[in-house]
Amino acid sequence: MPMQTVKDHIKSDILQSAATLFLEKGYLKVPMREIAHKSGVGLSNIYNYFSCKDDIFVQIVTPAVRTFENMLDEHHGRRGTDIMAMCDRDYFKYMVAEYTSFIHRHRDLLLLLLFRSQGSSLENYKEEFARKSTALVKEYFTLMKHKHPQLETDISDFSIRMHTVWMFALFEELLMRRVKPDEIEKVVTEYMTIEVAGWRELMKI
Repeated sequence: MPMQTVKDHIKSDILQSAATLFLEKGYLKVPMREIAHKSGVGLSNIYNYFSCKDDIFVQIVTPAVRTFENMLDEHHGRRGTDIMAMCDRDYFKYMVAEYTSFIHRHRDLLLLLLFRSQGSSLENYKEEFARKSTALVKEYFTLMKHKHPQLETDISDFSIRMHTVWMFALFEELLMRRVKPDEIEKVVTEYMTIEVAGWRELMKI
């Protein structure tokens, strides 16, 4: 077996073992020695693959973090969809599918990021993301105002921030209540319906 393949296999074992332990106990309560024991990789050898326990955690949840960042950029960033798409039924269905797929694909990673990250560098991720999102949405609104002068964009920072807070609350409730996979799409559709209707009313779309 090629050396690189062996290294990739070892790294994967470490990540999988750590993810299982983090889900069970939370980041703070899992020592590196326990990760080494569960993965069957010597403690000193783990440091050939990861700089520290936080590095392991961050790499595990990176797919979920990247998805959040991509969603923000797609809807409100440089690639931001035109706000008038809010009136488009196909775009609405796309957003519902996007949220639903995110939860199905990354359920365990979302649990780690939102409920098991205390003590890691991502323990304040929601707050940091909310600040970033608020600033980006304000810039997006300014851009949309130039493009569509009839829009009402004088909306408080607090209300813009709540848009992100509610999004995280949706994910947390779906995870905590263990909503069945076949019911998630219905819940997300209802949430999106309320959210879109609110924004359309505020912005006079």
